[in-house]
Amino acid sequence: MSSDPHSPEAGPEDAGHPRRWLILGVLVVSLIVTVLDNTVLNVALKTLADPVHGLGAAQSDLAWMINSYTLVFAGLLFVFGVLGDRIGRRRILVIGMAVFGSASLLSAYAQNPDQLIWYRALMGAGAAAMMPSTLSLLRAVFSEREFPRALGIWSGAVGVGGAIGPIVGGALLERFWWGSVFLINVPVVLLGLVMILVVAPESKGRQDRPDLVGMALSVVALVLITYGVIEAGDSGSWTGVEVWGTIAAGLAGLVVFVRWELRTPHASLDPRLFLDRRFASASALIALVFFAMLGLFFFMSFYIQIVRDRTPLQAGLMFLAFGAGMMIFSPLSSTFVKRFGTRAVGLAGLTLVGLVFLAIAQVRVDTPLWVIEVLFFVQSAGMANLMPPAMNTMMQSVPRERAGVASALSNTLRQVGGALGVAVLGTVMAQAYQSRIADAAPQLPEAAQTSLSATYGAVAEGAVPQEQVPALMSAADTAFLGAMHTTAYVSAAMAVLGMIVVGRYFAGRQADDARPGAGGRGRAAAQAAAGHEQAAGHEQAAGHEQ
Repeated sequence: MSSDPHSPEAGPEDAGHPRRWLILGVLVVSLIVTVLDNTVLNVALKTLADPVHGLGAAQSDLAWMINSYTLVFAGLLFVFGVLGDRIGRRRILVIGMAVFGSASLLSAYAQNPDQLIWYRALMGAGAAAMMPSTLSLLRAVFSEREFPRALGIWSGAVGVGGAIGPIVGGALLERFWWGSVFLINVPVVLLGLVMILVVAPESKGRQDRPDLVGMALSVVALVLITYGVIEAGDSGSWTGVEVWGTIAAGLAGLVVFVRWELRTPHASLDPRLFLDRRFASASALIALVFFAMLGLFFFMSFYIQIVRDRTPLQAGLMFLAFGAGMMIFSPLSSTFVKRFGTRAVGLAGLTLVGLVFLAIAQVRVDTPLWVIEVLFFVQSAGMANLMPPAMNTMMQSVPRERAGVASALSNTLRQVGGALGVAVLGTVMAQAYQSRIADAAPQLPEAAQTSLSATYGAVAEGAVPQEQVPALMSAADTAFLGAMHTTAYVSAAMAVLGMIVVGRYFAGRQADDARPGAGGRGRAAAQAAAGHEQAAGHEQAAGHEQ
């Protein structure tokens, strides 16, 4: 490691880069644009499903607009982390922003759902280059003493982006066409590019050979599995060859991926890590929670905008409660862990999450909207106090030189867990809705029975006699609520499963206090390490080897 305190590779005890706080501001701008884009899309789903004012996207199209971004992002995180170490983190960050901005411009003028899905995948590739680069540069320019504080600000940016995204998206959709929610990224990206080139230093770490074959195998496997599940929901059946065939091919791809990772000396992920029960349990918890939460919240936007007939801006203001809770409680989570222990905080967080799922299962057509906002806020409080214990358990269960792999894996699990949640819970909801609407309104055309938006679209197009519309709309809302309740109960079951994992495998307060380095700066460093991506972990490992 360099002994120069002003070097971007300054050691953990050095003062850090002289422009480190300005650099932090630049990196936060780079981060917010990626987070904002995902939350903007949530409030635009109804518009994109509209055949007149949007693209006429089907339910599976809407899911793939989210999943194409998420799967590419998760699949390429490791690759771009290693490439950043090899050829320069600022260089990879600049490339990522350029790709993200270009894909945003293309998305704004997509002519059909398929085009938008592919452009969203390209945006995911750009975000995958940006995310590990921002964290690697952050770790390089801050000292060990200041890094936890800087990481807290960086993490707060996620809450800010998540909070303002729905509002920005809703405001744009009130005044402009749907493409404006993507076009808004372009000027932000251009500003960020200029600031990065002027202010941020170049930084390099280890020169490891990237495991491109392994990452390619993982992406192919995940896409095949998720595609099969989405197709099952779209067709309403699991028996078609296109469903079970693609799922089987995806599972086979995972087997090939594991065998490759066990053989290659440059594995991006050592599968033997999962033989550690604590590491495996923390990994499972992260995937389970995001599976349940994102899968259910994907459909809450339809409830707010269609069943409750609210505008995108009004829906965005409601989701602000979730972002606000994350901003408030995320900085406090490490304090709670220090005082009560990892297990207690994890169980408390999961209890809040599970109770919210059960409460959503009681939501009705006339439930006051302020109740929904309270539920969003409570859900965010649980999430904000759940992830740090899971992250800490992962970090404590692996050697320090593998810390980067553990933290990068947690980010991948969040993304893939959320994508599979949208797909699997989407299948549950689609099948439940189709069954209920077919019984309640058999006169409805088959194509209009696939989803709530399809039913409303058929009514808007005059496919249903006017005298039947009131009864049909009531039946559609009732069918949708029944399907949403079923999905909420499945999500609550996931939360209970997570509680079993936490109670069985997570450390209590005494175990936390007995852990080497748990006090003072050792604890702060362990908390900070939970936010690192693979590139930052490689830099630490390089320092130990020296």
